[in-house]
Amino acid sequence: MPRAPRIRFPGLSPHAIEHPADRAALTALRKVPGFDVVLKKVIGLVGERRLHVLYLASAVKVSDEQFPKLQRLYQECAEILDMSPAPELFVSQTPFVNAGAIGTDHPFIVLNSATLELLDEEELRFILGHELGHILSDHVLYKTMLVLLLRMAVLRFGIPLGWLVISAVLAALGEWDRKSELSADRFGLLCSQDPQASEGVFLKLAGGGRTAEMSREAFRRQAAEYKAGGDMLDSLYKLLNLLGQTHPFPVLRAAELAGWVASGAYARVLGGEYERRGAEKTASVAGDAAASARDYRDKAAGSQDPVVNFLRDVGGKGRRLLERVSRRLTGEEEKPGGGEGGGEGGGQGGAS
Repeated sequence: MPRAPRIRFPGLSPHAIEHPADRAALTALRKVPGFDVVLKKVIGLVGERRLHVLYLASAVKVSDEQFPKLQRLYQECAEILDMSPAPELFVSQTPFVNAGAIGTDHPFIVLNSATLELLDEEELRFILGHELGHILSDHVLYKTMLVLLLRMAVLRFGIPLGWLVISAVLAALGEWDRKSELSADRFGLLCSQDPQASEGVFLKLAGGGRTAEMSREAFRRQAAEYKAGGDMLDSLYKLLNLLGQTHPFPVLRAAELAGWVASGAYARVLGGEYERRGAEKTASVAGDAAASARDYRDKAAGSQDPVVNFLRDVGGKGRRLLERVSRRLTGEEEKPGGGEGGGEGGGQGGAS
C-alpha cells in the first residue's frame, strides 16, 4: 500500500529538535559576538573549498543523471526540513559505512558507497536527514569554534597546567560531539517518519546487513542490559570505551531515539508544535544549561549503573550531612521522630 505523503516542517528551527546537552553548548557558543561569522568565512576559504575540489575529482556528484533514486530521496528530505537549495551530495567509493557533512559557508554531504549497499531506501532517508540536521545546527562550525577558542585561551592567558585544562575540555567536547549525533538522529527520524526504519539503521550499524538473523526485540533487551551494567569495573570500562568515540554506540542511539519518541516530543513536532526560524524564544545560556542538567539528572535517576548509583548515594548522604551541620550552626534542634530525627531509615527515605 502506498504510504501517505510525509509531513513537511516549514521554517523548522534546529533549536526545537536539538538534544538538551547539545543545545546548551550551542547557545553558549552562539553568544560569542561576531566570532562565528569570521570563523565561517575562514573555514569556507581554507578547509571547505579544498575538500570540495577533492570530492569533485574523486567522488560522484549526485544529480538527476547520477544516482537519480538517491537524488529523489535527498530532495524530498531537504524539502521536509525546509532546506532550499539542498546542499550538494557526493557518493564516495569507500568500503566503510559512514556519511558526513562538510563545511559551513557552502556545506555539502558525502555518503560512502558502503552505506548505499547496506541500507534500503527508507533507511537512507534517515541517514540523509541526519546529515542535513548537522548542517542546520551548524555543528561543524561550532565544534571548530570551540577548539579554536580553547587554544586561544591557553596561549593568551598562560593557563597553568594548560595541557590538563585542554584534556578536560576536550573530554567535554567529546561528550558534546556525541550528543550532537543524538540531535542529528532526531532530524533523521523527521525525514524518514518511520521509527522502524530508523531503528533498522542502528541494527545494521551494529550487526551488518543480515537482518533476517537478528531480532529487534533482542536488540532492545541488549540496550537494557548495557544500561543496567554489571559491577563497578564494567562501569569503568563503559567510560573508557567512550574515549575518542565521535558517536554514541548504535545500541544506545536506538534506545535514545526511542525514548524521544516515547516522550511525546516527536508527535508534537509532527503535529506542527515546534519553534520557527527567526521566531525562536530568546536563547538563554543559563536556561539551556539547566535543561541539559535536568536531562542528565533524570537519566541518572532511572539508571541502574553501579557507578551512577554510588555517586547518587554519596551525593544524597553529603546533602543530608550539610543540612544537619547547617541546623547545628543556626541553633535549630532536631525534633525526635521527625526529619533527620527519624534515624537512618528516615534519612534514606528523603534521599529516594
